[in-house]
Amino acid sequence: MVARMLVKLFGSVWNLKKLCNDTKNIFFKNIYLQIYSFYQYENNSSIAWNSTFDGVPCFPHGMKSIFISGDAKIGKNCVIFQQVTIGSNMLLDSKGLGAPEIGNNCYIGAGAKIIGNIKIGNNVRVGANAVVYKDVSDNCVVLSAKQVIITKDTPMDNRFYSYHGQWVYFEGSIWVPVVDVEVLSRLEGKE
Repeated sequence: MVARMLVKLFGSVWNLKKLCNDTKNIFFKNIYLQIYSFYQYENNSSIAWNSTFDGVPCFPHGMKSIFISGDAKIGKNCVIFQQVTIGSNMLLDSKGLGAPEIGNNCYIGAGAKIIGNIKIGNNVRVGANAVVYKDVSDNCVVLSAKQVIITKDTPMDNRFYSYHGQWVYFEGSIWVPVVDVEVLSRLEGKE
């Protein structure tokens, strides 16, 4: 709420983002970056100040839970739904090292992931929860894979394990210490 009020002083978050990119004065640039970061934090999003947009995108459900990495390039008239990731691949041995470039008039469905140094053409539609890691030509639709269901013969251990000075798992709203020797051995990598 506070960050929204601060951003209003600049007209919009996009005006503030532009100031983050264009301001040469280090003192003011740092102030703009702090306000921009605070706004991102309040919206549970991370749209890097050094990502570039050819026009203001449409966020039908607001800016919440959207991640766009630095150096990503987004064209004009793009529609980006919630929980989308447009992320860099920074693995040195990867063929896809770098950030995505997305064309004009693209529609990116909820939960989609666009990863690495790839190019998405103009007028592309990326379906909800699709994972895109290869170039896509103009006027294409990218869909997620078919749902695959694997039936197991025995119940699976779906507890969430974490290390808090000792190995614990979350159950019944509390952290419970792991006492099973076999589980501890696996968690400590001593299989």
